[in-house]
Amino acid sequence: MRILNASGCLDALAAPEVARELDAFVTKTVTPLPREGSAPPRIAETAHGMLNAIGLANPGREHFLAEHLPRLSRLGVPIWVSVGGFTAADYAETCAGLGRSGIEAIEVNLSCPNVEEAADAAAAIVAACRRATALPLYAKLSAAHPDVAEVARAVAAAGADGLSLINTLRATALDEQLRPVLARGSGGLSGPALKPIALHAVSVCHEATGLPIVGMGGIQSGRDALEFAACGARDVALGTVLFADPGAPARVRTELAAAYVDAGVANPDDARSLAKSPETERKVTA
Repeated sequence: MRILNASGCLDALAAPEVARELDAFVTKTVTPLPREGSAPPRIAETAHGMLNAIGLANPGREHFLAEHLPRLSRLGVPIWVSVGGFTAADYAETCAGLGRSGIEAIEVNLSCPNVEEAADAAAAIVAACRRATALPLYAKLSAAHPDVAEVARAVAAAGADGLSLINTLRATALDEQLRPVLARGSGGLSGPALKPIALHAVSVCHEATGLPIVGMGGIQSGRDALEFAACGARDVALGTVLFADPGAPARVRTELAAAYVDAGVANPDDARSLAKSPETERKVTA
């Protein structure tokens, strides 16, 4: 099981020593044109996690490819680029531009809660990206959809090589004067409160598609990572925990090795069969 970062939760150029502790680094989402993002305040703590309304702030595709990506490539860590946009063409053009960049994979961000939703369906976006690149494509999905497994099947049929599950969920917090703490009003909730939702999404999408999954959402310990493996994740990504504990990648990796022993599990493949529900077992044996 590899340990990555969740997109937007680590600035590798500002903290290269943390990025080098990862098995792969995922960039912030890159859009065709530069974006300033949402007005401040755009980050706030909550009782069980964090709200953010960054709004996909990024330097834009041209500047990223010319300036940021060459510097990231010198870190010596495999690079995944998170790609965003507002139409299928936006996504596809960025994917095409990454074709000879030497990156390991592309994460197609289909689920950011802090910008207007893409006009095109998730499957149409993935299909356009598939036509534009031969690089591995991981579709990042939201558990806010009433049937995330249905979306997972659609993007798998469109050519996705894997899934990233899950993104933040839209939420609101109020200050002492009963006003939203974020200038935007709402933002994406991350942290421990997200973990049970993420485990469910990983489980149903694993059962629906069998695709490799990067599981994320509230992972703070090696035991958390093992639970994601038990639900079907092949790899995991750390998010909110990195803000409070930059040493989390090394710590979680060490704790994960101990968690396997404590659970009597020999390897991740064995763990991935442990969390099947009785209903699923009956379907398999029927």
